[in-house]
Amino acid sequence: MNNIFNLSSFSDTGEELFETILEKGEIEKGKGLKLERILSFGNTTPEGEWYDQQWDEWVMVVQGYAILEYDDGQKVTLHRGDYFTLPAHIRHRVSFTSEDCIWLALHFTGL
Repeated sequence: MNNIFNLSSFSDTGEELFETILEKGEIEKGKGLKLERILSFGNTTPEGEWYDQQWDEWVMVVQGYAILEYDDGQKVTLHRGDYFTLPAHIRHRVSFTSEDCIWLALHFTGL
């Protein structure tokens, strides 16, 4: 058993940290799912870089808040408890996270 708020297994490197909680199939090969816990400490996607994933992604902010930006300039602010789905091939980046941001991200395809 684990707890979403238990951070004792992580060392404070200042880098964004990813932990796979559940994985089934192979998402990169077009059929599967992966659930991640992401810890952000004010981390952002580098300026000019965009995610353009081949799979859908459901995200939820469990603690803190974050701002996602689309390549058309639209921004979405997520506060604790907010969630939504990013369809495949929607170019996006993380433009802000609070110092204590905990996310859940479910990547899925071909289900």
